[in-house]
Amino acid sequence: MSTDHQEIENVIQVYFACMYESSSDKAHAAFHPDAWISGYLPNGYQHMTVSEFGDFVAAQQPSPKSKGEPARFEIISLEVAGQTAVARVRDAYLGLVFLDTLSFIKLEGQWLILNKLFHVEA
Repeated sequence: MSTDHQEIENVIQVYFACMYESSSDKAHAAFHPDAWISGYLPNGYQHMTVSEFGDFVAAQQPSPKSKGEPARFEIISLEVAGQTAVARVRDAYLGLVFLDTLSFIKLEGQWLILNKLFHVEA
């Protein structure tokens, strides 16, 4: 596995942890400041900034981790093309199962999520 793949997988783990631990700080660590989080929830289309997403995950108290909920996170695929990458991940969060498409960019030697597009599977 290449160093880029490992670095991106590390960012994905921080992304998962932000939701599982209800951590706004980890959301800001995983995402580029200009990233968008977009997709459909059962109540319709959602579109938010990293700050809005960070506030949302931080508001989920107690966190899934502190409630003892099992962590369900899976990296389905990861493709790197130069200084860009895309990953498909599946995660269980707030009673829903999400299929997320995460796009990455490498800036100043650091991989960050540039955009998250999500779909609710179940």
